[in-house]
Amino acid sequence: MSARTDTEAAQVQATSGVTIEGLRQKLEEQLGATYVEIQDMSGGCGQMFEAIIVSPQFAKKTTLARHRLVNNALKEEIAAIHAWTPKCHTPEEWEKKRPQS
Repeated sequence: MSARTDTEAAQVQATSGVTIEGLRQKLEEQLGATYVEIQDMSGGCGQMFEAIIVSPQFAKKTTLARHRLVNNALKEEIAAIHAWTPKCHTPEEWEKKRPQS
């Protein structure tokens, strides 16, 4: 569901209780994430997020195992939103991949 107005978007986000800052904080606390970048892809209604997550806990884990770690950490939040797309990297992988400024 996509919000048609900013007011509607704020109401949907308030109802789900999911915020970018809340997601970031939980990932930092539970996964020891050293870098978290989250974008609301839903046009502001807080129902579709894409994230880049960097954590040393991802070392020597497959993509599936990394996603399971993230999904377990955010179980309640993911249940309240429409779509969640994590991109998980170790700090070493992120150093090679991240955009250079």
